[in-house]
Amino acid sequence: MDYQAIAEKIKQADAVLIGASNGLSITEGLHIFADNKAFEDLFGDFKRNYGITCLLHGMTAHWPTESEKWGFWSRLIHYYCAEYEETPVMKDLRDIIGKKDYFVLTSNGECHFEMSGFDPEKMDEIEGNWLTIQCRAACHDTLYPVLEKAEDMHKAEKDGLVPGDLTPKCPKCGSPMDIHMMGAADRYVSDDGDQRLGAFLEKYHGKRLVILELGIGWRNQLIKGPLMRLTAAEPKASYITINLGEVYITENIKNKSYGIDGKIADVLREIKKAM
Repeated sequence: MDYQAIAEKIKQADAVLIGASNGLSITEGLHIFADNKAFEDLFGDFKRNYGITCLLHGMTAHWPTESEKWGFWSRLIHYYCAEYEETPVMKDLRDIIGKKDYFVLTSNGECHFEMSGFDPEKMDEIEGNWLTIQCRAACHDTLYPVLEKAEDMHKAEKDGLVPGDLTPKCPKCGSPMDIHMMGAADRYVSDDGDQRLGAFLEKYHGKRLVILELGIGWRNQLIKGPLMRLTAAEPKASYITINLGEVYITENIKNKSYGIDGKIADVLREIKKAM
């Protein structure tokens, strides 16, 4: 792979649009689909008591009570958000972007981009995130931060249960609150990320835009499909896709694309060296 050519494309770019999905999370050690050792170590009791088979199963479960729901969510948020420290892959990504303008389009909800220093105003978390909550009754659309509350619940959790008086309630109507995440809430509230993305694309229309895609399989039509169509529509766009075991690029953009089958951490390290 000609990493020097990729490095030059990024150096010459007016801006970088980062697309990220589960492959990036897996690189950081967070696999929401896996019944693996990490899941057993952290959530084995939920697996045995409720039959959940992975993190995603727990995130989308209809829990019997709020105490059980927040027992799961507060533990998830504690281990994967509150205790998160920037990983080498995120540091390399920041170093590659440098001082260039950028935007992040991601379906990952664990907020690791923000926690690694990326600007939340330059981001569209298209399926929501784990650190905000919304009123289940939809009496209003305000989103509220939940990290501090989740830490209080995690400290009080016992045998997978959180005391009922600690579970979040809507400050306006008193209804239970849901995580602002598609699948975790019956109704999804927009946070205007799509408008921020639209403004970014309008600003760099016709300019040298590098689209850097991290860990997105060919089935992903929320991010991969639109990014490939954007590459085709923008005459000066370049498309770089990195994914382990599966690289897919449509024929109409192959002449302006780079596909790398490899571990994201390893590939970003090589791109950083080349820059």
